[in-house]
Amino acid sequence: MSGISVPTPQPYPVIPGMETGDAKEELRRAIRAQRGHRSARQRAQAAESLADIIESIPDVRDAGCVAAYAARSAEPGMLPLLDRLMDRGVRVLLPVLGAGLARDWADYTGSHDLLERAPGRPPEPGGATLGTDAIKLADVVLAPAIAVDTRGVRLGQGGGWYDRALTHLRPGAKVIAVVFPEEVYDAADHPLPLEEHDIRVDAVATTTDWRLLGG
Repeated sequence: MSGISVPTPQPYPVIPGMETGDAKEELRRAIRAQRGHRSARQRAQAAESLADIIESIPDVRDAGCVAAYAARSAEPGMLPLLDRLMDRGVRVLLPVLGAGLARDWADYTGSHDLLERAPGRPPEPGGATLGTDAIKLADVVLAPAIAVDTRGVRLGQGGGWYDRALTHLRPGAKVIAVVFPEEVYDAADHPLPLEEHDIRVDAVATTTDWRLLGG
């Protein structure tokens, strides 16, 4: 697959002629089911490995402010990375989900301050919110994803929150999708469904490596 090493099978339930929205939902369903097979121990190990990889990315290493996220249980874990960034003085911003698709951000001050404020929502910091445009402070955005392909097409959770948030990003800031290794798809063989509003990412980080995308 054009240089991509995939350790486990890649779900790709996309049938030619399928509506884009339906294809996205089928992919989300299949990948979420696969993610659910990881044990708590495997998830903890993956989170530490992911922190090592992301800290090695030059843009992250040099960043003064990183916009990230607190992962849901089945997503690649982020807490080790968030704590490492905070400990070395990097400002870390996390999303705060307002009513509907309202976008806001708050500072990460430690895992003790994170709370799941509604069923199914990712943990959020409890400090003062900073406003939609706070993402313009970020040198790098670490974006959650269900999958990403080699064109930089990102498959998100389905709510469109990040695609809207990224429209406020300042020029030059990099967006890095975060997934498990088998969730990086070769666009030559298995392109991810793409809609007009989807914003492509610059790079992808997994628990085993990172790479630039597109180009």
